Amino acid sequence: MALLFSSKGDDPARWRAQLKARLPDLDFRVWPDDVGDPLEIEYALAWRPKPGALRAYPNLKAIFSLGAGVDHLFRDADLPAGVPVVRLVDKALTRNMTEYVVHWVLHYHRSFQAYAELQRRGEWRALPVPDPPERKRVGIMGLGVLGGDVARALLGLGFTVAGWSRTPKQIDGVESFAGDAGLVPFLSRLHNLVCLLPLTPETEGIINRRTLSALPAGAFVINVARGGHLVEEDLLAALDAGHLAGATLDVFRTEPLPEDHPFWHHPRVVVTPHVASQTDPRSAADEVAANIRRLRAGEPPINIADPAQGY
Repeated sequence: MALLFSSKGDDPARWRAQLKARLPDLDFRVWPDDVGDPLEIEYALAWRPKPGALRAYPNLKAIFSLGAGVDHLFRDADLPAGVPVVRLVDKALTRNMTEYVVHWVLHYHRSFQAYAELQRRGEWRALPVPDPPERKRVGIMGLGVLGGDVARALLGLGFTVAGWSRTPKQIDGVESFAGDAGLVPFLSRLHNLVCLLPLTPETEGIINRRTLSALPAGAFVINVARGGHLVEEDLLAALDAGHLAGATLDVFRTEPLPEDHPFWHHPRVVVTPHVASQTDPRSAADEVAANIRRLRAGEPPINIADPAQGY
């Protein structure tokens, strides 16, 4: 039986090499040109597969996401019913995300964006010493595997950390808020807002005029979750009005970001091309191979996503 790889943005040769090193007998096939007999496909490893395409494989036992999120799979109304969708929980993915977020929190904490502007102007001037990190409150929306690791790293650097999630979650040292009632109290004291939520119908557009206006003046926004969380026009309005001091955006509603998008040249926006945490098959193949072994042994895979919750 075979695994079908389906992704326009990933190199199938790298995945084939890494998975074959762990599962030498794995029959690795690539959609759409090397599918073979559809009845032989037992596993799919996919990122944004063509809607409805996975229904062609009646013996499918699991669909593995090529990234940490599964919204790209659950948006397919024709996803095969009853086939488990498996999230990718990979230590390297987690580490890379934490590095990215910590970098930008420190960047704003130490006013490096202001020093970059001084350099552009050729001006040699020291800015005031920043407040100590314990006086800077970083808020993390989403306290799952990624958000929890980011929270613990920031706590280790001395920052005051708060977290918000749809349902209550507890992490030692993190002030926790939950649900609609907790959202504005969570936002109202933040210096940095970090979005690491899964994208679901409930979280679509959650960073909007209402939530941005609840942030204190001078706050920064860091979105590394999904572009669908952000109402882009509302963020631009908050930046142009001077309410927000800046934003770092790694994800967008349209990717690649259109050439004429105002984010590209906005003086208070940093754009990176969805690289905060890229999947590396050298580490991620361990998780996929381990779950295939479980399935072969008649055991369910770990990290199955819940279709009802969307993650």
